[in-house]
Amino acid sequence: MIRLVVADDHPIVREGLKRLIESDPDIQLVGEAVDGHDAVRQAKELCPDVLLLDVSMPGPHFLEILSQLRSDSPGLRVLVLSLHPEKLYAVRALRNGAAGYLTKERSAEEVVGAIRHVHQGGRYVTSTLAELLAAEVGGDHSRPEHETLSDREFQVFRSLVGGHSVTEIGKALSLSPKTVSTYRARVLKKTRCVSNADLVRYAADHDLA
Repeated sequence: MIRLVVADDHPIVREGLKRLIESDPDIQLVGEAVDGHDAVRQAKELCPDVLLLDVSMPGPHFLEILSQLRSDSPGLRVLVLSLHPEKLYAVRALRNGAAGYLTKERSAEEVVGAIRHVHQGGRYVTSTLAELLAAEVGGDHSRPEHETLSDREFQVFRSLVGGHSVTEIGKALSLSPKTVSTYRARVLKKTRCVSNADLVRYAADHDLA
């Protein structure tokens, strides 16, 4: 029996996943988390085999959640289920301990298959993600500039593109405005941009908006 926790802040999504899981006799849904802190807490208290983790939830950024889970629950297999395409977060997710990455457009059968696969110790990698990983391992110098950003820099980049101010970003990430400004400067340099407007255009050009 696979013990599963679903972490997603949308009730409709959780209900759909619950119905999917309940139809499979080999998977038992033991918990539902509604934010990042709840996901980390349930992982420690319920000791599931697999955690199905949404990317966009209240609380800590999901990359920080992954790092925390890797520290607190090293035996847990985390499968990321996201609205965002693989090229946006998948490689970073695997770097931070995820066992797989799926977009929410995938079929119910594929989601169940992915849960089983990561539970058995494998990594669930789509063909798109496989190409991204191959490019990274092979040192593909044609990779776009945003892939050189650290995870924190990428968080700041995404927040800037979303129209958030330095102060707002600092509050969300528990950083001082000065520290956020430093990250912003690094992001601008690495992406060869000179303003937030340039970052928005860059994000649009690379389907990152």
